Amino acid sequence: MDIIYTAEFMRQYKKLPRDVKIGAVKKETIFKKNPSDPRLKAHKLEGKLKNFWAFSISFSHRIVYEFGKGRIVYFHSIGTHDIYK
Repeated sequence: MDIIYTAEFMRQYKKLPRDVKIGAVKKETIFKKNPSDPRLKAHKLEGKLKNFWAFSISFSHRIVYEFGKGRIVYFHSIGTHDIYK
């Protein structure tokens, strides 16, 4: 699986606290092995984000992503629930 990080994702990632960044790396490792792993709590989004999915990094932080063609996944956003707005 190839993950492409959008510019928005990278801007948001740089602003995160160190512990959240560490958690994100751990969850990304799990995601690469199995995007459906229950530890991720992955779920399809609704409304204006209906083409996207999200998985949990922690109780309050998420990564919003989209499946591309083949084995490509785009990571669009990372942060608290505010990223859904």
